[in-house]
Amino acid sequence: MKRREFITLLGGVSAASAAWPLMAGAQQDQRVRRIGMLVNGPETDAEVAARVAAFKKGLQDLGWIPGSNLRVDIRFGVDNDDLREKAKELIGLAPDVALAVATPSAMALQRVTRTVPIVFAAVTDPVGLGIVQDLSRPGGNATGFLTAEFGFGAKLLELLKEISPGVRRVSVLTELDNPSAAPQFAAIQTVAPSMGVELKLLGSNDNGSIERGISDFARSGDGGLIALRLSQVITHRKLIIKLAAQHRLPAVYPLHIFATDGGLISYGPDVVDGFRQAASYVDRILKGEKPADLAVQAPTKYELVINLKTAKALGLTIPPAVLGRAHEVIE
Repeated sequence: MKRREFITLLGGVSAASAAWPLMAGAQQDQRVRRIGMLVNGPETDAEVAARVAAFKKGLQDLGWIPGSNLRVDIRFGVDNDDLREKAKELIGLAPDVALAVATPSAMALQRVTRTVPIVFAAVTDPVGLGIVQDLSRPGGNATGFLTAEFGFGAKLLELLKEISPGVRRVSVLTELDNPSAAPQFAAIQTVAPSMGVELKLLGSNDNGSIERGISDFARSGDGGLIALRLSQVITHRKLIIKLAAQHRLPAVYPLHIFATDGGLISYGPDVVDGFRQAASYVDRILKGEKPADLAVQAPTKYELVINLKTAKALGLTIPPAVLGRAHEVIE
């Protein structure tokens, strides 16, 4: 072999050797990443499906394609015991990141792991519940997106009095074993005395208790309803809306889907958009950032939706000032 040919051969080998680490790195970057998604709510619910779809769409917009460079394992839980078992199952699959849909899911996942990164969405009070240490510096293995500001519940009562000034008694539909219920109800309690309103808590964990509770409450006059932003309330929304109409009770709901399902009026954050945003945090964690360093984000979009068809059926006239603030009016 001539000297020039030998040197050329060595150069080719050296170039190939230098390329090996780069090729290995490229192959490593292309490995399939795994996300475990724990959902608090039934798979068949339209609101649950919208949240899951928004999260997946957010991932795809960032280049994460299920079946290509990503695998998403989803588990649905209908109560705390179910969520605990599903959380163990998901973490057992060794995900790179776990997504928690609502407060009970976040708490269930943290009971199982303090090392796997968790991104949550639709959580009310992560500091008070011990999910994070601080909103600006979460400090542990979890971060994510709030479902609303802490005092949001007070706005629901203010809106109810605005559309029905004669209301003196308000039944607050809650979920008895959901830790997110307390801060939402506390915000309503804070302003109720100044508005001359008496509050009554009503659990919404099953159809029977909802029917009995609303029927009993409606026997006396001057009543109205407020639905809290909780999984079981959302799951039973069609029954709640039906009973409110049947007993002619003005009611204020916390999410857009209540109004589109026939509820009188809804005011609340665009929770579905929060799941699209949650995908951005998952993306950043998959690229090397830590949950402890990613600040918890508050919602930036709130929607007021009025169902005029329902208002007419109840004999209510929505004040022009309220109509003027509406993002959507259903006729």
